[in-house]
Amino acid sequence: MPLLEIRDITKSFGSHKVFAGLRLQVEEHQVVCLIGPSGCGKSTFLRCINRMNDTIEGCRVEGAVLLDGQDIYDPKLDVVYLRQKVGMVFQKPNPFPKSIAENVLYGPKIHGLVRKKREMDEVVEKSLMRAGLWKEVKDRLHEPGTSLSGGQQQRLCIARAIAVEPEVLLMDEPCSALDPIATAVIEDLIGELKKNFTIVIVTHSMQQAARISDRTGFFHLGTLVEMGPTIEIFTRPRVKQTEDYITGRFG
Repeated sequence: MPLLEIRDITKSFGSHKVFAGLRLQVEEHQVVCLIGPSGCGKSTFLRCINRMNDTIEGCRVEGAVLLDGQDIYDPKLDVVYLRQKVGMVFQKPNPFPKSIAENVLYGPKIHGLVRKKREMDEVVEKSLMRAGLWKEVKDRLHEPGTSLSGGQQQRLCIARAIAVEPEVLLMDEPCSALDPIATAVIEDLIGELKKNFTIVIVTHSMQQAARISDRTGFFHLGTLVEMGPTIEIFTRPRVKQTEDYITGRFG
């Protein structure tokens, strides 16, 4: 059984359908990239997986999103519990106006995962090590997270997201605000993180998708046109529309 299964999801804002009838399966410890032109529904779809669109007026979801076989849109499901299981990293680094350590501990404290100082210290070190940031900040843990460089801030946001041990990590254009060097660091980090987490990424960079993902999906006008192993999508796409986008004929 796949870790994450999307069954005929339709997302609407009022009378406007962003996408309809989407189907997708994600296996454990995979990196799945979603590519496609701006405005095609990729980021909205990503936010369906942890119900971040719930508070938007007129938002309606039909279909099912199954995590470990449980529908996350079940009215009985605690959304706070869901957000522990499905972490999110956004396009621009958004550290909280707190210390580096407090940024990492924010989620574990809310979910009651840590109480003793020793537990907190362990979570901070483990999360920052996993995010490839520990050596750079271990002597600065009480400094503001906002004092870090852009690339370091994004890694801090990743550390914050994984500190609660989610099953799935969602990333919405995580490198778009970063320079090439910081981007390379994040891409290397994603390769390490998939040993412990399942990762779904939205990216405008086809080169990035080709470098880091196991499977790639091509979105266009609210439709998942094609999904498959990354090497096949980029070398032998089955759908001409996918080939046209990848070769630059449109998009």
